[in-house]
Amino acid sequence: MDKGIIFLAAGGTGGHLFPAEALAHELKASGYAVHLVTDSRAERYAGKFPADEVHVVPSATIGSKNPIKLAQSVWKLWTGLRAARRLIARYRPRAIVGFGGYPTVPPLLAATGMGVPSLIHEQNAVMGRANRMLASRVQAIAGGFLPESGGSFAAKTVTTGNPVRPAVLEAASVPYPAPAGGPFHLVVFGGSQGAQFFSKAVPQAVCRLDDVQRQRIKVTQQARPEDREGVIAAYDKLGIPAEVSPFFNDMAARIASAHLVVCRSGASTVSEVSVIGRPAILVPYPYALDHDQAANAAALAAKGGARVIAQAELSAERLAGILSDAMNTPEALAQMAANARETGKPDASRLLASLVEAIASGSTVAKFKEARS
Repeated sequence: MDKGIIFLAAGGTGGHLFPAEALAHELKASGYAVHLVTDSRAERYAGKFPADEVHVVPSATIGSKNPIKLAQSVWKLWTGLRAARRLIARYRPRAIVGFGGYPTVPPLLAATGMGVPSLIHEQNAVMGRANRMLASRVQAIAGGFLPESGGSFAAKTVTTGNPVRPAVLEAASVPYPAPAGGPFHLVVFGGSQGAQFFSKAVPQAVCRLDDVQRQRIKVTQQARPEDREGVIAAYDKLGIPAEVSPFFNDMAARIASAHLVVCRSGASTVSEVSVIGRPAILVPYPYALDHDQAANAAALAAKGGARVIAQAELSAERLAGILSDAMNTPEALAQMAANARETGKPDASRLLASLVEAIASGSTVAKFKEARS
């Protein structure tokens, strides 16, 4: 059954592409063809993205005060807008969905200017700059954490949750493995930004555990390429079995095997940890422009599914104490895991796909909300 083409526009980072990938699976199962519109950074993730076609459209971030760089950015955005218009004229998509990041701006501006039904999905509890720029132009706003009441765009906001990939849904079927005195698996990752802090802090914290605890622990840790050898050396010196890599293709399965997760609190990370249901120590990236990671983390911590600690307050000594307490209180970890799972939204992909179909067919958010209730 061929229902037509849906364009998914997403910046080339995991935080934007992972929810787009999850929606793509859902739309293709419903009979749509899916085209991904992105930038060149998406190549590392493209292998698992179920797109019928991938289109790279020029884009740029407008942040520099240098007039030459600003002019270059504007020109690149204009070039991307023209390229996006040609794509839309050629393929005539039923709708376009933007997932944030500046690479979504040219295709969404082109679509709204050409009358193509459009919506954006905001993963975070605070709307990002690109989505704020587009919010007034689109028919609907889907939110991972955004509320449907309050704010300028409440009338067209639907809280869908953040779509998670099939691998995450599969990992969610794995029961939490309470440690209870046996081996303790610590999983550490930092997202595309900020893993360097964990590369220093976590080995130093593990070093401060007592001998019995160090004999129990094993580590899976994401580290930047330039930090990897140093992290491996630190764990080797301690005799700690550790897998260290800049990127893991099977991160969902690794989270499912964790007794405790230490990570940043990007929207996709918080959503995946919640759906899988694992206890977490969330350390928001302190340099996020809109402090969105702190807001995301607060949403999970409020339900008892995580602890949130600011990076500036997380010394190696404090982290060692947290790890030690966690290893000694498996019942508390199991309760935190259960709390996290209760906050997860495993049906977010289905709900978002239903919203996309409604907008593509010419319906409104008001009618969608009425039918949903």
